[in-house]
Amino acid sequence: MKIADLISKVDYHFNDARGQAITDPEVVRSLLKKEITGIYNDSRKVEKGGLFFCISGTVSDGHSFIPMVLEKGAAALVVEKDLDITPYIQGEDPVIIRVYDSRYAMAWISAAYYGNPASRMKIIGITGTKGKTTTTYMVRSILQNAGYKVGLVGTIETVYGDVRIPSPNTTPESMTLQKYFRDMADAGMDAVVMEVSSQALKLHRTQGFIFDYGIFTNLSPDHIGPGEHSSFEDYLYCKSLLFKQCRMGIVNGDDPYAERILDGHTCEVETYGLAETNSLYAQDLELIKEPGELGIRFHVRGLLDFAAEVPMPGRFSVYNALCAIAICRHFKADTEAIQKALLGIKVRGRIEMVRVSDSFTLLIDYAHNAMALRSLLTSLREYEPNRLVTLFGCGGDRDPERRFTMGEESGRTSDFTIITSDNPRTEDPMKIIADIETGMKRTEGVYVTIPDRKEAIAYAIHNGQAGDIIVLAGKGHEDYQIIGKTKYHMDERELIRDILEEDAQKA
Repeated sequence: MKIADLISKVDYHFNDARGQAITDPEVVRSLLKKEITGIYNDSRKVEKGGLFFCISGTVSDGHSFIPMVLEKGAAALVVEKDLDITPYIQGEDPVIIRVYDSRYAMAWISAAYYGNPASRMKIIGITGTKGKTTTTYMVRSILQNAGYKVGLVGTIETVYGDVRIPSPNTTPESMTLQKYFRDMADAGMDAVVMEVSSQALKLHRTQGFIFDYGIFTNLSPDHIGPGEHSSFEDYLYCKSLLFKQCRMGIVNGDDPYAERILDGHTCEVETYGLAETNSLYAQDLELIKEPGELGIRFHVRGLLDFAAEVPMPGRFSVYNALCAIAICRHFKADTEAIQKALLGIKVRGRIEMVRVSDSFTLLIDYAHNAMALRSLLTSLREYEPNRLVTLFGCGGDRDPERRFTMGEESGRTSDFTIITSDNPRTEDPMKIIADIETGMKRTEGVYVTIPDRKEAIAYAIHNGQAGDIIVLAGKGHEDYQIIGKTKYHMDERELIRDILEEDAQKA
């Protein structure tokens, strides 16, 4: 592909090998005709004739890999700095494309390289602090029930057809995202529903196309600190960028930050929530509590009118379902398709119920900070359990403050807490547990410490009482445990199965 076809929507100028801007029109025309064989942001993967993006990251600077990629035969470099690379040139001079922001340029160039695949499908982007993952799966399920072929990009995995790819990030880098879009379009997908993180918006991972639908679930302080967002204001601002990059915005009108999220928006807007002032709203909420199962019924009002039920607990499940319904309304999904899809929804690691007893309820959830744990436990309190039992640990090599606040939250909201290990990484698991205990001791909460996670889960099951709700928090969809620098396979569902099988053998 010619460079001219790749950079038509990017602000740039060409540099020579010594970092000086090229102004000769004939030279520029010649450079624009240069053919590129591939695009890369990983220096290890560069091949002869490729274009390499020099990204200035928080851990490493891609400009430092220029000697390596030139040795591999890179034909073009996208740079943010004026550099003299003459000492590293081997053979023909590379084309040097100087831009203000390599990440931004990478998004647009990647979209062009893969043939702007987003234009071939309807793209749905969901942002917010909580609810993104569950809502994406609800949308996919409803649209599939309505006869659409739907791809999904999210925290847990990327899915289209029979392809499932585990996700290292909530939203992949733009180059990877555009490759996924191309593969999905080629596989015949009609739509893609994806999670859009604040970091993705901040780092331009979703540039290069326009979302057909931009969605806002809710906002609360999160991802604030080194390497993420400098403040809550920055976090909010980055979330709001989605509504300057979509055609239709669908927003949780009950959220106190909804108006600020829409500040400067360039899209049409619809709202959903529990208040009657929203375009789509829910009434007549009814909690469902059966042995080993929790759920909620409600009636959809406003733009639509029908009864719905979700086999997931809490008011937040109603918000997630309403959001999915508001999206799928635009795809003409009929009431029956929506009702059927919601009844069958089950999202790995998101208030995922695992049947272990007819007398108490056990569920797995990804809640791994105090805010998420508070939201989950407060919702479960509405089901009036005999006891609310919470099992959790905290990750190593992370801010210790999270341990104190999670311990404090569980101590105040749970009837009983089992403190165990999560991903200790290079820290001593007992030191992490001690930090959690510090938070617990600020409350009157009752707790035990059982460092081995399987033993802790076995303790929770063996001591479950009639009417209890037991929450295994923190791991969610993860199927591993990181000890030291090694990732070991560990899936809580498998641990539960093994425990029950071992109990049966002893009986």
